[in-house]
Amino acid sequence: MPIVPGQSGPRPAWYRRLPPALRRVAAASDRVPTLPLNAGPSLRALVARLPSALATGRPGPVQVVAQELAEGICRALGVPPVVVRVERRRPPLHGGELQGLYEATDRRSRPRVTVWMLTAKRGQVVAYRTFLRTLLHELCHHLDYDLLRLRDSLHTQGFYQRESSLFHALDAGRVDAPTSIEG
Repeated sequence: MPIVPGQSGPRPAWYRRLPPALRRVAAASDRVPTLPLNAGPSLRALVARLPSALATGRPGPVQVVAQELAEGICRALGVPPVVVRVERRRPPLHGGELQGLYEATDRRSRPRVTVWMLTAKRGQVVAYRTFLRTLLHELCHHLDYDLLRLRDSLHTQGFYQRESSLFHALDAGRVDAPTSIEG
């Protein structure tokens, strides 16, 4: 695999199968490993509220926290907000489960992020970190379009690094949350 300047290792094979225009998008994505989120106390407080909202087992309280968190991140980064929907049970997919979904829209309506809070097989509430990382993952698709102005949002190394940078900027690892078994 070819080594790319500014990248820590070889690119996966799927990069080479991309058409040239998408290879340029992937390269641009990889050049941005972090996002300039300065998460103040209000955003960190929302993250700290997420485990107790999840513990209710009800989408309503989780959606309130997730929406406020997404709006706060978008505001801090200067991009238009998204609509967050929290649904109960993940829809099954062949070979797995759908955890989250980003739906871009035309400029007349707000893009939507959907996150599911219960596992498909066992119907258990997902772990706090899993839920938060899924929310941030879907939000990163929005940020790829509206902050970075990328033509497409690909699952590149840079994309996953940006997702992690948001998680760490929110100091989300410090939140003491019970773990749940996911299946």
